[in-house]
Amino acid sequence: MDNGSALNKDVNFSYWEIKSYFNTYDIIVIGSGIVGLSAAISCKQKHPKKNILVLDRGTFPEGASFKNAGFACFGSAGELLSDLELMPEKTVWQTVEMRWKGLQILRKRLGDKTMNYQPLGGFELFDNSPDLQQCADHLNTLNKQVHLVTGKRNCFCVTTRQKNNFRGVSGLILNQYEGQIDTGKTMMALLDMARKNGIRILNNINISELNDTGKLVVLKCPFGEFKAKKVIVATNGFTKHLLEMDDLKPARAQVLITKPIAGLKLKGSFHFQNGYYYFRNIGNRLLFGGGRNLDFEGETTDVHQLNSTIQNALDKLLKEMILPNTPIEIEHRWSGIMAVGKEKKPLIKHTSKNVLAAVRMGGMGVAIGSWVGQEVARIID
Repeated sequence: MDNGSALNKDVNFSYWEIKSYFNTYDIIVIGSGIVGLSAAISCKQKHPKKNILVLDRGTFPEGASFKNAGFACFGSAGELLSDLELMPEKTVWQTVEMRWKGLQILRKRLGDKTMNYQPLGGFELFDNSPDLQQCADHLNTLNKQVHLVTGKRNCFCVTTRQKNNFRGVSGLILNQYEGQIDTGKTMMALLDMARKNGIRILNNINISELNDTGKLVVLKCPFGEFKAKKVIVATNGFTKHLLEMDDLKPARAQVLITKPIAGLKLKGSFHFQNGYYYFRNIGNRLLFGGGRNLDFEGETTDVHQLNSTIQNALDKLLKEMILPNTPIEIEHRWSGIMAVGKEKKPLIKHTSKNVLAAVRMGGMGVAIGSWVGQEVARIID
């Protein structure tokens, strides 16, 4: 095979570069986030001799995996009740089970110490008593369902823990089985594991087109072509640039982090307004994100930008509700790109004979991504 024939002749590749990278791969994964790396690792563990390449268009994984808040969560009570009104009950609990199993796969694969996993619980805040009571009335039912899919009893309970830290909060409901991770350490560990398993990873490779010939998939980029027997597309909110898929939209999230706060008492992961707002401690800093519900249209995009309206709203809530009477300085702000649809269940489907898409994590990639990666490895066979 003439590897050079598939290359842009204006690019100065050496014989060694062409020989090393432009062979036909058994599997190419597009996207080096949690789903992409988990899929590549799961495929390699099942088939150690397969030649696997991971491609990413960014210098780092630029969607949500390296930009998320590090919530190891599978669903707050209020969010689950909201989901049950919008989706079939079977779908809701199947998705919760996937998230739970995904967290266990990730923790077993990397180890809690490596990820700095902390089981501090997930707290849902309510700013009015009727909503709190309505949710509390359903906790027995929710606990029974969570026990069925996770094996854990008494997941949710009303709590007064940390209530006095907030202003204007009527009460909290605790999910005692949620936790938090260090996103940076987790992603670096997944990248290291992939490389140690012999998986090649290339960054700054912007694939512009996929062509499934039936025998091979040809992946085009500005300087040439890659070829693979099978391709896994794990690009989540950026998928529209490669594939046409129904019920899949990008969803941008706005995030900020404070400078260290003396005497910070908040410990754990916190949600309110059905998960549209979320915050957590990172040591003695506070990470706060969300507010997409303030501008759904503007945040339905895969362009990394700050939304001043939402960032200002985050500032206001931070100072007035979350940390009242506390001196706060913001150290950094950023955005991440998720993918959502009418259902929160991940979308795993063949778009052609040899191309498999694994997308739409619904903002729960930390939890569900490893399960999706393992499922992709099963399906791709």
